[in-house]
Amino acid sequence: MLDRQPTLETERLVLRPMTEADREALFAIASDPMVWEQHPIHDRWRREVFDPFFDEGLASGGALTVVRRGDDGGNDGRDDGREEQIIGSTRFDRYAPEEGGSVEIGWTYLARSQWGKGTNPEMKRAMLAHAFEHVAEVRFRVGDTNYRSRNALEAIGAVRTQQYDLDRYQGRRVVHLTYAIGREDFATGPLASEAGGSS
Repeated sequence: MLDRQPTLETERLVLRPMTEADREALFAIASDPMVWEQHPIHDRWRREVFDPFFDEGLASGGALTVVRRGDDGGNDGRDDGREEQIIGSTRFDRYAPEEGGSVEIGWTYLARSQWGKGTNPEMKRAMLAHAFEHVAEVRFRVGDTNYRSRNALEAIGAVRTQQYDLDRYQGRRVVHLTYAIGREDFATGPLASEAGGSS
């Protein structure tokens, strides 16, 4: 059985179960409109939109808070003076144990200070390694105009499938594409060389 709220540790990050106490720190990140600029739900920076999204994450049983370690994460014992800091959130959801099992990873947002720093691949590597101990496939849903997220998924080896969902938000049509990556593809893909470094 897949634990959808594990604690996962990498060199620089700790992913841990999200709690109510994380609400304000995560809203401080989410309140930046640029975080949602390409997202279909583009106004999650507003308090009245963020709070239900946060509540849904808590209720899902799979939401994780992403924390940057307070030191350099290395083995030399030195501390570079940084304090531990919440930098975003992500989620395991839609777990289906049938036919080898699948789970969806998504609902991810990171502080802009983390963009282009390798944080997302490091986080996804740990999540995928954890998921593939229990499932054969991991899926991702992403808005068709969210090119930043689509490029990030392709960079970690996820492949667009033929599946898509149609929805509406604020009277506008929203298209979500589905990407997927299998256990074997992960083992030989762009994240494989460092997969052993996650827990």
